[in-house]
Amino acid sequence: MIQEDKQVLSTSQKEDEKSFEFSLRPKNFSEYIGQQNVKDNLNISIEAARKRNEPIEHVLLYGPPGLGKTTLAYIISSEINSNIKVTSGPAIEKVGDLAAILTNLQEGDVLFIDEVHRLNKVIEEVLYPAMEDYALDIIIGKGPSARTLRLDLPKFTLIGATTRYDLLSSPFRDRFGHVFRLDYYNESEIERIIKNSAKKLNIEVEDEGAKLLSSRSRLTPRIANRLLKRVRDYVQVKGDGIITSDLANSALEMLNVDSYGLDYIDRRILENIIDKFNGGPVGISTIAASVSEEVGTIEEVYEPYLMRVGFLARTPRGRVVTELGYKHLGRDFNDSQNKLL
Repeated sequence: MIQEDKQVLSTSQKEDEKSFEFSLRPKNFSEYIGQQNVKDNLNISIEAARKRNEPIEHVLLYGPPGLGKTTLAYIISSEINSNIKVTSGPAIEKVGDLAAILTNLQEGDVLFIDEVHRLNKVIEEVLYPAMEDYALDIIIGKGPSARTLRLDLPKFTLIGATTRYDLLSSPFRDRFGHVFRLDYYNESEIERIIKNSAKKLNIEVEDEGAKLLSSRSRLTPRIANRLLKRVRDYVQVKGDGIITSDLANSALEMLNVDSYGLDYIDRRILENIIDKFNGGPVGISTIAASVSEEVGTIEEVYEPYLMRVGFLARTPRGRVVTELGYKHLGRDFNDSQNKLL
């Protein structure tokens, strides 16, 4: 059943979406919509480094998933005319893995590490001299006969991306010359992204259709493009291939995405807290058990957006559904709940 597709509003990237997202990815800063302050700062840094004929300082990008951190890494690489080597924190399991990557870099290359917060501490410490001195310290041998060999590395730029800035150690964060937080987009920016993506997909979208899609995309480009892809399929079967407001609304109703961009799991979370726990407060593990989801999924995928739109609140005693949350579900709000917020 379509309504059981739990991934339609997920901010995580699925394997089968990588080529689709890559095809829609902007290639330079002029094509990249939103995050204007980040773009302005990066443009200045890139231009200054170009005049000095040296690589830009290491860059750390953090923020919620689906906002364009990987896209920015590719754009930075393109703007400085360098090659980009892509890996992720979980993929670098041993010091030898990191050594192999670093020693194969060329002068001016960009090394992009996604989910950089998942690097283990040993790997992180090996990166310190690589980032500061462009050198790699390797221990040869064991015991009393062990010695350290220092290998010089070409000057490169490390770009790290993370959704969990708090999990990075302070010494590691301090070694990045630029630290930028990507924030949620506004609806007009999402609308422009949808129109640009529609052109690349060779499908016509009316202004009202794009506006409706943007209002239900959780202010996240990855979700906007995913919804566009699903609605495109719908209008090609049920319509004449043009995304109108009515057709987009019908498609999103089939996907069980409501006017606030909530899906059926979002609503189940709110309904369970109201019906089973009198609106809260209730602990996150209890909520997860009541809707048969993992605690991490609730915390990282559903809860942030419910809090952002004001339907859910965190209190010292647990989660509480707000008056807005009650109204959205068409429920009567008990004034006594105000004392819990």
